[in-house]
Amino acid sequence: MQLAVTSEPPDAAVEQAGADRILTVPNALSVLRLIGVPVLLWLLLVRHADGWAFALLIVSGFTDFLDGKLARLLDQSSRLGALLDPFVDRLYLVATVLGLLLRDILPWPVVVVLIGRDLVLTATLPIYRRRGLAPPEVIYLGKAATFALMSALPWLLAGDMDWPLRGVGHAFGWALLWWGAVVYVWTGLLYLGKAVAVARTVPSGEQAHHI
Repeated sequence: MQLAVTSEPPDAAVEQAGADRILTVPNALSVLRLIGVPVLLWLLLVRHADGWAFALLIVSGFTDFLDGKLARLLDQSSRLGALLDPFVDRLYLVATVLGLLLRDILPWPVVVVLIGRDLVLTATLPIYRRRGLAPPEVIYLGKAATFALMSALPWLLAGDMDWPLRGVGHAFGWALLWWGAVVYVWTGLLYLGKAVAVARTVPSGEQAHHI
């Protein structure tokens, strides 16, 4: 009588089970941030409750930082978290940028550049999908740019509010915005270069089938 042999070592099975987790603290924080997106737009565009919108943006930025830390400290990294966290980041960025555009706080050329960058990179995802490849790993500099932009937006809002630090908020917000936007576009070009390199050097599934 032969003993059944597992197809993967126990450590790999445990790692696989951990990667498939859904109910984790970091994922719960990401879901809360996701729920905050329509609330933010309501505060900005319907109620014009800028103080509350400013506070929500600050809390969202802090929880974005916190969920990554907790994923490592609690060993609660997961596939869902790896997809959900950057998706919520982009959604917050797009929603806030559009909200500030409609409030005449951000000029439309800045909005076109920021959103256009993400649209171009989204259009490159099928290149990886057709080749059975995962999207490229996040560039650390790109995360820094996103952090700078998400820090700039609440301060730009603060610069439009009637309070003693209005001038400070305006100056601080625009300084962070320009730095973040330049690096954001630069890292976008790096991602685009990677996609072009993959398209040129790695055959797609259909091409491989005909070779």
